[in-house]
Amino acid sequence: MLKKVVFSILDFLLFSNLFIAVCAVAQGLITYHFLKVPADKYVLAFVFFATIGLYNFSMLLAKPKKPENSPYKRVRWIFSHYRMIISITLISILCLVPLFLLYLSIESKLLMLFTGLVAVGYNIPFLTLNNQNIGLRNIPGIKLFLIAMVWAVSSVLLPIMELQHSHQLNIAPGDTLLLVFKRFLFIAAITVPFDIRDLFQDKLYALKTIPVMLGEKRAYIFCQFLLLGYLLLLLLFRQATYPDIAAVVLNLAITGWLIFKSNVKKNEYYYFFYLDGTMLLQYLLLLLFGFLFSF
Repeated sequence: MLKKVVFSILDFLLFSNLFIAVCAVAQGLITYHFLKVPADKYVLAFVFFATIGLYNFSMLLAKPKKPENSPYKRVRWIFSHYRMIISITLISILCLVPLFLLYLSIESKLLMLFTGLVAVGYNIPFLTLNNQNIGLRNIPGIKLFLIAMVWAVSSVLLPIMELQHSHQLNIAPGDTLLLVFKRFLFIAAITVPFDIRDLFQDKLYALKTIPVMLGEKRAYIFCQFLLLGYLLLLLLFRQATYPDIAAVVLNLAITGWLIFKSNVKKNEYYYFFYLDGTMLLQYLLLLLFGFLFSF
């Protein structure tokens, strides 16, 4: 009975995209942590509700003809709780409107509008070629780039732009680029295993994801190189302290191990809780190591 209740709560958190939104907030907090400035609660709230709205909207757009027959529990759960998902999505959009209009600078508004359009546009075919509807998703390798880019922009570039707009921070362009690219590499690394899981389905739909182009084994090696690149860039970032480096090294080791152990036989909890959870774990480890090294 208890196990059923626990999994019901876990399903709700994971498949309603509340958990990934918390992970997005954690990634924003990591940016503030590295910059050693107080977090902006309005920016974090915007990131939280934008993540829920975008992920739910993308899932609703990609509704299969018979979701109840889907091999994925996430798809079956979402469309068996269709009204609730619609309600959560509408609430997130309603919360986004005042945050967007009242608390973001004009530069950030333009950046978020562009990023949101690109993210939503991934699932919408807007061109016809050889009697086939195609969109951004049909461009080879674009899925990984778009996901990592959206996350890097929303969790790194948005906070930095708002801090600079309010004159709370003056960060060198080189350091900004390092932070953005570092986050890009980390998100890309944990995204590839999802594509490996969907390898057979992507081949059927002729989607040229990284695993389709490289093969499963090379895709796993590619992930490890992405994580290694992240570590090297961290060492170049001038504001990184020894506790931060130690925390990130441990997080990267755990992430690399989880990626190595992932395969098509793993259930969806492995991907949506453990792999996505490395984004939250990274912030928790930064806090823990900061506390331990303070003595």
